[in-house]
This record gives sequence, C-alpha cells and structure tokens, in this order.
Amino acid sequence: MAHSNSKKVIYAAFAGNLLIAVTKFFAAFFTGSSAMLSEAIHSLVDTGNQLLLLYGLKRADRPADAQHPFGYGMELYFWTFVVAIIIFGLGAGVSVFEGISKIREPHPVTDTAVNFIVLGLAGIFEAIAWTIAFREFNRGREGRGYFEAIRRSKDPAIFTVLFEDTAAMLGLIVAFVGIWLAEALNMPVLDGVASVVIGVILAVTAALLAFECKGLLIGEGASQATVNGVRALVAAGEGINTINEVLTMHMGPEDILLTLSVDFSGAMDSDQVEAAISDMERRIKEAYPEIKRIFIEAQSIGGHLRDRARQQQDEANP
Repeated sequence: MAHSNSKKVIYAAFAGNLLIAVTKFFAAFFTGSSAMLSEAIHSLVDTGNQLLLLYGLKRADRPADAQHPFGYGMELYFWTFVVAIIIFGLGAGVSVFEGISKIREPHPVTDTAVNFIVLGLAGIFEAIAWTIAFREFNRGREGRGYFEAIRRSKDPAIFTVLFEDTAAMLGLIVAFVGIWLAEALNMPVLDGVASVVIGVILAVTAALLAFECKGLLIGEGASQATVNGVRALVAAGEGINTINEVLTMHMGPEDILLTLSVDFSGAMDSDQVEAAISDMERRIKEAYPEIKRIFIEAQSIGGHLRDRARQQQDEANP
C-alpha cells in the first residue's frame, strides 16, 4: 500500500515535469532567457529523478535471497541519495554556471510574454503535482509538525517529490520575478541573477534531501510510538519478568527488523518459553504489520546487564 501511494505521487510528478520541461526548453530557445533555461534544466533533472525513484521502488520490491537475507528494501534509500546528488550536481551546478555566464555577458530577453505564459502553465502543472504529493505526505504525518514529520518519515519517495516540487515552485517565482525585473528595469543581468538564485535553491534542496537519506541509509529505528507499543504487547504476555532491550531498524519504508531481549520466568520450561515466543511474535505482527522479522533472545536481566557492561567497556577501551 505504501509503495502504491508512492508510485501515484511519482507518476503525477513525472507527467507534470515532462510536460513542463518541454515547454520551458521551447521558451528558453525562443526567448534566450537564462533563468528559463535553468528552469528547463531543473524540470528535466526532476523528470529523470522520478524515473530513478521508480527504479528504486522496483529494485526494493525484490524478495530476499541468500546474499540479501533481509531483502532489498534499503535500495530505495540508495537511489534517493543518488537523486540528491543529481539535483546538486546537474540542477544546481548547471543553473549557477548558466547564471554566471549571463551575468558576465548579459543580453536582453526577447518575447518575454512567451516566458510568462510558460511559467504560468508550469505553475499550474507543478501545483497539481505538489498537491498530490502533499496530500500523501500529510496523510502519514500523524499530527506531527511538518519538519518533524519529514525527519520521522521512512518513505523517501514521497518527501523527495515534495522537496522537488517545492523547489520547483520557488524556482518559478524567482524566474518570473527575474525576467520581469530584467525587462522592466532594462537590466538583462537580473535574468542571470535569477538563474543563480534558482541554482542556490536547488543546492539547498539537495543538501536537505541528502541529509534525510543519510539517516535512512545508515539505519533508523522505528518510531517511539511503535517501540512503546511493542513493549506494552510483550509486557502483557505471561511469564515475562523483564524486557531487557528492544532494538528496531527500518529495512524499507514498510519493513522493520525487530530484536528483543526478554527475561522469562524461571518457572517456565522450554516448551512454555517457545509457546510464549510464538504468541509474542503473532501478537506483534498483527498489531504492526510493518514489522516483518522478529528475533527474540531469552536472557536473564543479570546476564543482559553483564553483557552491556562488557560492551561499554570495550567501546571505552578500543
């Protein structure tokens, strides 16, 4: 279901960006606007990025095998990181380069009405794609603030498209203002300045996206609400003395790995412990379908504390 929602957002963004890129390139060629050319390159990069995200989703859906026993879910995080690099390298780099070239050798923008019409149409297409992405993002926000929801999101496809579309909307505004001022003040250099500003917007977007992807690539745990819920379910089971440790890691947007260290009652025999573990796994997976794999360790609280102390000592004296 999560991948279905992600694909809907990506397809909408792909269709919009493809149409926008074609119209912007036409306008840039026809009018000679540097800001419009930067916007065209921006839309072309975004179109390619959507293809990479779709490729990442497809690769992430592959079943686990001997070489990757936990599946390929994290491959989506890798391709999202690649998207961030492309935005920075191609989108921001080319926009800044084009803008600096125009600043050094300014030339008037011709037929600005064409640019304004194209920017208006692009704004409509971008607004539609942005609305679709924002609705899906807002659906998973769960009452959190926007920045907190982005930080906690484990589905990079949705927030990547949201980042791209937000940057695109800002870029359109900058391009419109830059072209209008260049004509109104008879200062074609402002068209180049707008291109540089668009490049800066893309660079900031890429940096934010790369930062978010880094956390997912190195392994992020499940939300605190999920961890607390698992603790409550385990504690409600029979024969549980103590929950020593609950560790989680997202292997994909809807794929969580869970490990538990539990101190079972000494009065339980091995068959009872096995039955308790099976019941525990069933109840956890029913309550949290996104938890795909569960590993439960039966360990006394004393043994757990000794292991922790040794681990901390090893970390302090490498």
